[in-house]
Amino acid sequence: MFGDCKEKAPDRLMRHSPEQGAAPAAHRLDRFAGLLMILVTGLVIIREWLGTTVQEPLVDLLMVALIAVLFFRVRANRKAFVYVALALTGALIWQGGDWQGTVAKAFHQASFIAAFFTALATLRSAAEPSAAIRASGTFLAEQPPGRRYLALTTGGTAFALLLNYGAIALLGSLATAAAQEEPDEEIRNHRRRRMLLAIQRGFVTSLPWSPLSFAIAISTALIPGTSWETVVLPALGTALLMTGIGWGLDTIFKPKLTHPPRPRAKPHGTWALMLPLVGLLAILVTSVLIFGALTGIRVIGLVLLIVPVMALVWTTLQARGGGAPLGARLRTYAFHDMPGYRGEVLLLMMAGYIGTVGAPLLAPIVKASGFHPEDLPHWLVLAGLVWIIPLAGQFAMNPILAVTLIAPLLPTPDQLGVSPVALVTAITAGWALGGISSPFTATTLLVGSFGNVSARTVGLRWNGGYMLVALIVLPLWVLAYAYLIG
Repeated sequence: MFGDCKEKAPDRLMRHSPEQGAAPAAHRLDRFAGLLMILVTGLVIIREWLGTTVQEPLVDLLMVALIAVLFFRVRANRKAFVYVALALTGALIWQGGDWQGTVAKAFHQASFIAAFFTALATLRSAAEPSAAIRASGTFLAEQPPGRRYLALTTGGTAFALLLNYGAIALLGSLATAAAQEEPDEEIRNHRRRRMLLAIQRGFVTSLPWSPLSFAIAISTALIPGTSWETVVLPALGTALLMTGIGWGLDTIFKPKLTHPPRPRAKPHGTWALMLPLVGLLAILVTSVLIFGALTGIRVIGLVLLIVPVMALVWTTLQARGGGAPLGARLRTYAFHDMPGYRGEVLLLMMAGYIGTVGAPLLAPIVKASGFHPEDLPHWLVLAGLVWIIPLAGQFAMNPILAVTLIAPLLPTPDQLGVSPVALVTAITAGWALGGISSPFTATTLLVGSFGNVSARTVGLRWNGGYMLVALIVLPLWVLAYAYLIG
């Protein structure tokens, strides 16, 4: 769950202004929270790049302080996650055993999630004011119906690498504005829905394979013997299938109009407008590959440092080109942008913590129930991962929470007779489908906001046919990779 189902869309995922009339004490808490996020990120980068552990007590102390500060600045539904975490920690201590090791592992997971989110937000902060990025988004939104879906889907995937959830906010606003220029209400509504779905599906298509996605970061950390390099090819197969399913359904089931549409004007500009976006992605991928070969550090650790450095260089160039001064931009990022994501950061951290602490509590219960996953048909375990993660999402279970809770209960790859990569391929496929169907995720909340419908309508009605096809095709792909290809 990345957002509250009671609100139209999480405003923190878009650029926002300080709360009007907020108390000075609240501003001080926000500034302190921003500082804590940056300090935690710096220490986690040191952990990833140097492999040291001397900083871990300080990381844990800063995490406790960060959770406490965020707790006083979020809504009640976010605070509930902290209460659950405390209750599970108490139950773990009562159970006995190596509870200290489990809690330390949970803090390790939560601190990585906080650092990963903070690092990715730097690139989002640098990209949002860019006129070139906005121009490329506008060009995609103006494409004619024949190629609009593929343009917005592939563009949504590329933008997701730079802006994360901000990609939906940016492209969604541009697509809505483009649709509003259509005077015919029937055509306008169909166009807006199809464009928003293309953007949303493009975003979730990046989740199975992007080195900047939590799906890759968490699943490769939980399944030993895997890394981004080992899973990227089968994950790209998942992404291609998802793209093909969406494009095929959009092409086959075009809405039937009561009258023919008017001729549309040609898009402003050419495909050359996409070159800045392509260049940034090329720099990112090249940097990751080069530093990975030189250092041997896992890709997720490389991203933690490379992305903020890219963002800093980009922001510096913008400042020299007449943009806001660098110091002002850095202060805005640290003390305004990052605290603005307080609800999301706390939720994601707690999801990782709860899943890690809850798994050893759940394992004895599962064992006592007589249910043994290793006794199930092996193919059913793999296919079930693609199904159970989006199913859990219908009950407001965050994919991070679902995966960290389920992964320790899974049979080992050796027991299943498959490679560890096959397990990650199944998990990331289910993660992506959960992101597009759950009414509690930021993707459905944002798309629902732009489409003037509820998140549940987006997840279950607008994407209903897509999900039915994907829930058949993707498990078959996972099984084909596990037993035939991989």
